[in-house]
Amino acid sequence: MSLDKTEIEARMIALQQEHRDLDGAIAALVEKGVHDQLQLQRMKKRKLALRDLIGRLGTLLVPDIIA
Repeated sequence: MSLDKTEIEARMIALQQEHRDLDGAIAALVEKGVHDQLQLQRMKKRKLALRDLIGRLGTLLVPDIIA
C-alpha cells in the first residue's frame, strides 16, 4: 500500500496531535502526583513509538538525493 504526499502529511498531523496529547496527559499525571508507574510507562512508550513513526513518515516526504 503506497501513500501519497497528502495522506502522509495528514497521518503525520494526526500522530503529532496524539503525541502532544500524550505529553500533556503525562505531565498532568506527574503534576497531580499520581504515580501509577505502569500507566506512565505505557504512555511514555507509546509517545516514543509515535515519535519514531512520525520520523519514518517524514523521511518518505524527503526525496532521495543522489550525490
